[in-house]
Amino acid sequence: MKKKRPTKLRRRLLRSYLTATISITLILFLVGLMSLLVQNAGRLSDYVREHVGFTLVLQDNVKDVEVLRLQKMLSATPYVKSTEYINKEDAAVSLANDLGEDFVDFLGFNPLFSSLDVKLYASYMEQDSLLVLEKNFLEYPQVQEVYYQRDLVRVINNNVRKITIFLMVFAFLLLFIFTALINNTIRISIYSQRFVLNTMKLVGATRPFIRRPFVLKSITYGLIGGLIANLTILLLIYSYQKDFQGILDIRQLDTVGLTFLVVLGFGVLISGLSTYFAVNKFLKLKFEELYY
Repeated sequence: MKKKRPTKLRRRLLRSYLTATISITLILFLVGLMSLLVQNAGRLSDYVREHVGFTLVLQDNVKDVEVLRLQKMLSATPYVKSTEYINKEDAAVSLANDLGEDFVDFLGFNPLFSSLDVKLYASYMEQDSLLVLEKNFLEYPQVQEVYYQRDLVRVINNNVRKITIFLMVFAFLLLFIFTALINNTIRISIYSQRFVLNTMKLVGATRPFIRRPFVLKSITYGLIGGLIANLTILLLIYSYQKDFQGILDIRQLDTVGLTFLVVLGFGVLISGLSTYFAVNKFLKLKFEELYY
């Protein structure tokens, strides 16, 4: 009859397995957040760029039909994302609210012009493209002046490039740290069973035979940790999707799916490789070296 393991030993092994799984889960959760951050960095920069656009000041005598036709023409171009018509009455009300007084009554007339707010796609928000588009907009007979914040566009583009470089360096650094943490967690788990490895070697077991159960167990840790981390990330996205609307959405299956694959793949790959090399290291040691 097979003897049961002592209760104390079973508890110790259970704590060891539980600690390893929790550690890997926390690390994989951070890997998932890092993956989301890297994937959505471009989306965030596009979101900022696409909220800075042109203001087309229209001719004073332009008719509503002409404005509508201009909007349709602009919307049909590959570089315009959206247009919004602001008539001179609405512009006067908005400016009066900002100034805190009714300047129309003071002047006796409305000096403002109707305008179109034009938002461009992010890929066209480069300085060279904007200069060309400014000339194109001025060719429309309904438009008398084109205005956009040149300095703001320049600052945004420069900062986006700097942030992108910093983010890539930061991501690689975090990836190295996460790999080292999982590797150390696995090595400590294998270290606690080094005498078991040596005993199996002494009774004639081959190295592949000894490695197999440890590698499979570590891969199981990676899978369990990855699944728990993915569920936590999914819950986090679902809970805060209103706060990140336009940047991150649970319905973005490509982004969410890739993040889940990265988490699971990273957990399985690093856990398996770390166990493989850790077991090999302890199998090469002599019995007396196991105490050091």
